[in-house]
Amino acid sequence: MFIDFGIIFGYFLLILFVGIWVSKSVKNLDDFSTGSRGYSATFIFATLSASFIGGGFTMGLAEKVFTMGLVYVIALWGFSAKEILVATVIAPRMTPFKEAVTVGDIMGQLYGRRSKILTGMASGLVCAGIAGAQFAAFGYVLNVLTGIESYYGIILGTIVVIIYAALGGMKSVVANDMIHFCVLIIALPCVLFFGLQHAGGLQHVLDAVPADHVSALGQLSIVTVLGLFLNFFFGETLVPPYVQRLLIGRNFKETARGTFWSGMLSIPFFLLVGFIGLTALTLNPSLDPNLALPYVITHVMPVGLKGLAIAGMMAVVMSSADSFLNAAAISITHDVMKPLAKEGFTSKVELHWSRVITVVVGVMGALFALSTKSALDILLVAYNFWTPFILVPLVAGILGVRASAQAFWWGCFAGISATCYWLIQMGETTFNGALIGIIVNLIVFTSVHLFEQRMTGALPDKEIEGA
Repeated sequence: MFIDFGIIFGYFLLILFVGIWVSKSVKNLDDFSTGSRGYSATFIFATLSASFIGGGFTMGLAEKVFTMGLVYVIALWGFSAKEILVATVIAPRMTPFKEAVTVGDIMGQLYGRRSKILTGMASGLVCAGIAGAQFAAFGYVLNVLTGIESYYGIILGTIVVIIYAALGGMKSVVANDMIHFCVLIIALPCVLFFGLQHAGGLQHVLDAVPADHVSALGQLSIVTVLGLFLNFFFGETLVPPYVQRLLIGRNFKETARGTFWSGMLSIPFFLLVGFIGLTALTLNPSLDPNLALPYVITHVMPVGLKGLAIAGMMAVVMSSADSFLNAAAISITHDVMKPLAKEGFTSKVELHWSRVITVVVGVMGALFALSTKSALDILLVAYNFWTPFILVPLVAGILGVRASAQAFWWGCFAGISATCYWLIQMGETTFNGALIGIIVNLIVFTSVHLFEQRMTGALPDKEIEGA
């Protein structure tokens, strides 16, 4: 185990060194927030993939497959479909927003200053909460895999991520995401390979697990599977860190390519994680499902490779935490503080405050992680207050629909109201509150927009030039 601990410790040092070294080239807010928009498709592919491969899409998916079967992989392909659709439909139409730094910038350009501030507040809250959940997952993973107390893991992970995210912003995040991606894309296939070897091979695993675990629907109805698919399709669509990845490419062709291949990678990756869950079920059917992935790592990986696998799990969590922490800080500073400041912010002042807010949000996220045991449940609810009022007007604007601020606000109010009503009356169901909010927002937003067009005699919308 000494060798494995040495690998883990060395990985932390490497991440810190790279983050600090890259931060020396950060001179202004553009460097901090977009990395000067100079990234190729390869970098976008790696950083976007590292960002979405978080604890939920690894440990969470392995746990669900252990319990319910590969049907959850099929459901999670909703996320894959969304990424491919974003690459083919949304990314090529981002040219009119080439100067934007955040989602708030785009919304402000489309619907005015107040919508930018609201979007910034929502972005900051959602991203800060998700970052906190990743810190909590970091402590949990380190505890399960090494025996180190979870609060030490939370503190360690928070400190490392805060240091490089606060100093280097997007440049440090992307540089370290490249490392995280390389480690996890090697480590997790190794976990499956050694797990299958230990379990007697793939065919033995398929024969040993219940038949419904390898069927298309498992124990679920087609309506339930469709609901899950749609939940994963819409749940993280165009959340701030993913929109940032659409704004950091050297051109939008590179952005589209990187996003497309990230979506394509997610298809076999989710299947790989699913088979790790089935392998854990074969090795120990009485195992706590939450421990499916950690169990395979700790019981089948040889010395040295076990350290690499644990580093891969650290990479899974850190790569999501740094992206959401960076997005939270930039959104709060650029979309809320700057517009509300009477004298405005210079680029240097904005960079300073972005770094300060990164530290503040990181510390708050760590305190949140240390004080709650239901972070992931709370965050699932938090997502309900992003997509129901931001997604519809954001996508409409990118696609060239020139709606008014009134259409945005009416749709926003309707989406939030419908979501709250559904959650209070129905709770979490197959079609959760976020989906209902999106549908209601779409109906109200479209109705108000068409009514205004009819009243003013406006021609039907056309995509704006360059879209």
